[in-house]
Amino acid sequence: MKEPPITGTDTGESFWRGCRVLVTGGTGMVGSWLIRDLLKAGATVIALARKQATPSDPALQNVTWVWCPIEDRAGVERAVREHRPDTVFHLAAQSLVGAARTDPWQTFETNIRGTYNLLEACRLNGGAVKRVVVASSDKAYGPRNEPPYTEDMPLQGRGPYEVSKSCADLVAQAYCQNHGVPVAILRCGNVFGGGDLNWSRIVPATIRCCFKGERPVIRSDGRSVRDYIYVRDATRAYLRLAELLSDPRLHGQAFNVSLERPITVLEVVNLIRELMGRRDLEPEIQNVAQGEMRAEFMSTKKAREILGWRPGFTLEEGLRETIAWYGEYLKGAGELR
Repeated sequence: MKEPPITGTDTGESFWRGCRVLVTGGTGMVGSWLIRDLLKAGATVIALARKQATPSDPALQNVTWVWCPIEDRAGVERAVREHRPDTVFHLAAQSLVGAARTDPWQTFETNIRGTYNLLEACRLNGGAVKRVVVASSDKAYGPRNEPPYTEDMPLQGRGPYEVSKSCADLVAQAYCQNHGVPVAILRCGNVFGGGDLNWSRIVPATIRCCFKGERPVIRSDGRSVRDYIYVRDATRAYLRLAELLSDPRLHGQAFNVSLERPITVLEVVNLIRELMGRRDLEPEIQNVAQGEMRAEFMSTKKAREILGWRPGFTLEEGLRETIAWYGEYLKGAGELR
């Protein structure tokens, strides 16, 4: 695939001024950061989320909220038809691997049915929708591919969460190739940043333990290798991909984004301890996790060469900002004195 013409393309804040953008999963960690970026750039944002809530961030109150589960086909289609977005970011998902093993049916309903509900709504309203970006994950590649993963590898998920991401990606490509929906896929490494309140995840859990003077807990043996990406770099990648989707050569394409810095879980925990000055808190390695892949990391060559995307934050820089965010949050929540 030849590189699309990036030089001179109208991208950045000038591109988004006046755009009507639908973000599914708007109350999630990545969704809320993406909405902030869109509002700052001058876009009109419609956000779809499962449960009605009042956003704590005042910036997120300048949004038209649609309270509708992504599995509700009629509700999703109505939201697209009535609000007529020109751009759609599909981030709504059940994103926890452990929860997927416990409740695979709900994971498939949300991640697979939710994806084709959204894309069908875009197909039916194709006159308005000009670009769609579907959020995916390195988990879509599954255990039979050897890292670093590249976008031309087959999608071979095996666990419930991995299968849901493989299927959602294939559904997106089918809607593009058979129905002309202008969709592209962004596959992220492990996204971290402020706003992730799933305390089962290693980054927020370790930061909270260090703030509270407790030993961080590692459920695995700590030797699994993962690749990470700071949330602000992830949202930049989403925006960049959408900005370039006027080029039909990108339709149906998938792009990997990460730091390309494979690192073990134990190394991440130790890095957080170092940044927070808590080397005294030795991690508790439980080694009870089941079904974890030993190594998952990606090549971002395609995104660098075609999208012109590169991470703006090192792992350390992203973690420092994340630690600061949780410090303020935990104080406000009364968990710290």
